[in-house]
Parts: sequence; C-alpha cells; structure tokens
Amino acid sequence: MDDDTALIQTVDFFPPIVDDPYSFGQIAVANALSDVYAMGGKPLTALNIVGFPVALPKEILGSILVGGSDKAQEAGVLIVGGHTVDDEEPKYGLSVTGIVRPGDEVTNAGAQPGDNLVLTKPIGTGVITTAAKQGVAPEDVLKTAVGIMSQLNLAASHAMNEVGAHACVDVTGFGLLGHLRGMTRASGVGASLSFDSIPFIPGASELAESGVAPGGTHRNLDSLEADVAWDDSITDVQKILLADAQTSGGLLISVSEDSTAALLSSLEEHGVQTRAVIGSITDEADAPSIHISKN
Repeated sequence: MDDDTALIQTVDFFPPIVDDPYSFGQIAVANALSDVYAMGGKPLTALNIVGFPVALPKEILGSILVGGSDKAQEAGVLIVGGHTVDDEEPKYGLSVTGIVRPGDEVTNAGAQPGDNLVLTKPIGTGVITTAAKQGVAPEDVLKTAVGIMSQLNLAASHAMNEVGAHACVDVTGFGLLGHLRGMTRASGVGASLSFDSIPFIPGASELAESGVAPGGTHRNLDSLEADVAWDDSITDVQKILLADAQTSGGLLISVSEDSTAALLSSLEEHGVQTRAVIGSITDEADAPSIHISKN
C-alpha cells in the first residue's frame, strides 16, 4: 500500500472436525488466522464464510459463530461481515486481511543451511479427530487436541519477529513433512529431522498404532515418496504421524543457530508451551532432500 504497509490476504474454511459447535468455531478461526501469523503479519479484519444446511437448528450455527467471534476478539481481529449459503454439510472459516511492513514479511523461501527448525505445537490432530469421528478417541486425548487446535499462533509469531526468523510455515493439511517440503523447495535447500525430538499430542501415537488415520494423511505420505529418505528404524506408523494432516497446527520456524536460543527464550516468555528444536536445514537440495533419523 505504501513504504510502510503491505496487505496479507488469506482464506480458509472446512467442515466440522469436532462435535461441539463452539469449539469448531474457535478452531476454524485460529486456523484461518494462522497464515498471517506465519508471515509475521498482524491480522486486522475478517469476513465469515459459512455453509450450513437449512434443515439444521440455527442454534448450532449461532454457537459456531460465537466461538469464532470470541477467538477473533482474542486475536484483536474485527469480523466485519460475511456470507452464508445453504449447504449439505456445515462449513466455516474466514477470509482474513492483515498487514506487514514491506521487507519484514517472513516467507517459506528464506531458509538457510545451518538453520535450526523449531516447532511450536505438537503433532497428531488429524489422527485424533479421525478417531473421534469413529468414536474411539479417549475423551482426555480429544480434549487436549481441541485445546491445541484452538490456540492462536499469535504469541509464536511475536517471538519469531523479535529474533528475525529466516523462514516460516504453519503446519496444516499437508502435514509436518509436506509443509517442510514446501519450505525446502522454495528455499532451494534440504532438511534433516530427528523423530525423537518431534513433540506429539499424548495418545496420537497409540491411535495411529491401532490403524486410525485420515485419508489426507495417507495421500500426504504417498506424495512424499521421492522427497524423503527414511532411516531404517522409522516405522510405518511413525511415517504416518509425520505426514498426518493437521488442523490449526503450530509454526515451523527456520532460524539461525546463533538466534535459536533467543527464539526459544522468547517463545517461553510469550507463553508458548511447545518449543522444540526438531532438526536443521542442510544444503542437500536434490531429492530426496529431507532426511529423517530416529534421534
């Protein structure tokens, strides 16, 4: 817009992944705002995007919108309107407008060899919400996952901006490895991950061991075949978890080795509970560019 202000525009919406309408609204808004936070930007306004069956009680829609409104208010975002259509399946999300100072934006294309990779939320929401749809997710496991998905990436974004991250993505539908691949391709680099360093939501591994995983997770894993070199000790279930399709996941931040300690400290000061160094950026850009070891 001028020398000091650039716009960030993003949109995201999806069907319910949990039964509680209010929680669904909260998760959908946290998820929609996440791309702005991943760019180091500040979301300002949003428009509701709603698909809703005419036959369902309107109180359900009201609860969804209240959940979304409360989460937007927490983020300091004003929902200024929106649009609703009759749909066979409920859907909700936002079109978001944010701002960032030109030159200060963080993209997925700036990762540099020697950087550390820091993750700010644990993995496993795809497996857990799929288990919930099948009626096999323990109540405490689902409750933890809902809390994680409802968390804004606002604090993590502030911490990232304070130390000057080189690159960032938010971990959502393409899974941890899919979004990391996007970063490595855009940056012309490779990456090395330690499985034992990656945080998972308690209960996710056990559900994956029982055979639970969304279809999107399997498609993610299939798409990674040429890009990932797996250590022989990595099991099929562990591969599923690394490709698990996330909703409202954390930020995956590429930061210089010299700034890593400052980032971890800033994340802690901002109240970000998960702050795990899970790997590093390498100069191995040729496929397979991502190498996974056990530890």
